[in-house]
Amino acid sequence: MAAYTPPLDDMAFVLHDVLAVHDSPLPGYADLDRAFTAAILDEAGRIARDVLAPLNATGDRQGCRLENGTVRTPEGFRRAFELLRAGGWTSIDCDPAYGGQGLPYVLHAAVGEMHSAANMAFAMYSGLTHGAYTAIHAHGSDAQKAAYLPKLVTCEWTGTMNLTEPHAGTDLGLLRTRAEPQSDGTHRITGQKIFISAGDHDLAENIVHLVLARTPQAPAGVKGISLFIVPKYLPNPDGTLGERNALSVGKLEEKMGIHGNATCVMNYDGATGWLLGPENAGLKAMFTMMNEARAQVGMQGLAQAAGAYQLAAAYARERLQGRAIPPADPASPADPIIAHPDIRRLLLDQKAFVEGARAFALWSATLIDAHMRAGDEAADGLVSLLTPVVKGFLTDKGFEATVQAQQVFGGHGYIEETGISQFVRDARIAMIYEGANGIQALDLVGRKLGQDGGKPIMAFFDLVKSFIRENESDDRLKAPFLDPLKAASKDLQSAAMFFMQNMKTPNAALAGSSDFLHLFGHTCLGFMWARMAKAALAADTDFSRAKLATGRYYMARQLPATALHLARIQSGADPVMSLPADAF
Repeated sequence: MAAYTPPLDDMAFVLHDVLAVHDSPLPGYADLDRAFTAAILDEAGRIARDVLAPLNATGDRQGCRLENGTVRTPEGFRRAFELLRAGGWTSIDCDPAYGGQGLPYVLHAAVGEMHSAANMAFAMYSGLTHGAYTAIHAHGSDAQKAAYLPKLVTCEWTGTMNLTEPHAGTDLGLLRTRAEPQSDGTHRITGQKIFISAGDHDLAENIVHLVLARTPQAPAGVKGISLFIVPKYLPNPDGTLGERNALSVGKLEEKMGIHGNATCVMNYDGATGWLLGPENAGLKAMFTMMNEARAQVGMQGLAQAAGAYQLAAAYARERLQGRAIPPADPASPADPIIAHPDIRRLLLDQKAFVEGARAFALWSATLIDAHMRAGDEAADGLVSLLTPVVKGFLTDKGFEATVQAQQVFGGHGYIEETGISQFVRDARIAMIYEGANGIQALDLVGRKLGQDGGKPIMAFFDLVKSFIRENESDDRLKAPFLDPLKAASKDLQSAAMFFMQNMKTPNAALAGSSDFLHLFGHTCLGFMWARMAKAALAADTDFSRAKLATGRYYMARQLPATALHLARIQSGADPVMSLPADAF
């Protein structure tokens, strides 16, 4: 099995040649010259390749164990986690006031892709902690920030989010976990949460759970949800750990993938918790964490596709089967399967997705930086619009890419020793958690499309139109890149117009929402490929020639899917809703 190779050249190309981060006026970006980003990404890639990737199969094979109320992680995980902490990799973009390095989020995103591609289950422990850090940083009191953030930044303590209950998944208005106020200002938290990633483990000395619950007089539905900080061990005033809180792991879930991450049933039996943010405003505070998590999950979809593609490409170069036309090597009894057009198709589908998705994810990360570092409200609007696309499209297509990679292996792809099936199994969860992708599509159509009077979607269209207009005189770009992008953008506009014209028939929009998410995702990747093509044309190297060939493939073979998605959307609700429920 081939080792993981960090995509350093491609990341450098996207950051510097496409996004031109060093020339950006955003605070902190002036430091992002090629030497600086290379130093960080080279070392992050080395850790991914040499430390995390070798533990990926170990985590998958051993899984986690619940022993005497404590979860034990797979062999090697704890040592690797200590290495990450010691190197400051958990604090890249965190606030220096609490021990963070204060670097741009875009670097955190790039490092996150490599670590997740090497070992998704392992990377989730620090990833969830980063989300808890963000929620407390945004909504916590000064005392809460001082107590928790320095420990979360270093991952001495880790974090989780606790939303789902056995009867309440997407519909959080149904949750029943109770929060009884106490005379000392704390609350007693009682209830059960399920599917809690990293709910318990032996990697950190404390675990800070962010738990959604209802106070006694809370209104019904989502308007009556509050968010609480509920640590595994109660911190003393001096920051040391006190007594064990009244919470426990009910069981570990047996899962299809991410075996190295502990997915727990958490029981709260009158546990002490502290209100985070205002009472009955918990969903807003939790969504601070969830929106970040959705961007990270989109990156997981890309990362698993990238790792799987590397294995598939290496296998296709080595595996001898059949004869190409004409034979690639007449002296050999068979040709490498990469010589066959259908294997090339599978590999190019993966390569074109991975490289386009990487550019899309990193561009989105710069928009997050624009809002967080410069208060750019237009960028924030674009982030809000694009978050369901990043999460939904990159995980749907990322999983599809892992299956295509497995197909390259043929029968050997179904055998565990090749390692490819783990990428398929691990990638599958990304389509489900942090809001299943159908919910992402509904959010995109039902909320984000008309958000702020439609300003974000119009801003996106303006970005695409401006790029086409500025570059349409370049014949090298026009036919292979700009014309397909223009067609895709028109399909996206037509789909948006269809929804606006059918607002009085909601099912028409709801039935087409997943197609709209994919139409939007393809258009975003088409936009990224056009931008990458422009950058690649500035050089004449093997890298740039490969980039252009891959981009032309995407524009010719993948981007036309927007027309199919538009046709499905315009068919309305009848094909979806006409069959009676009892006929299924």
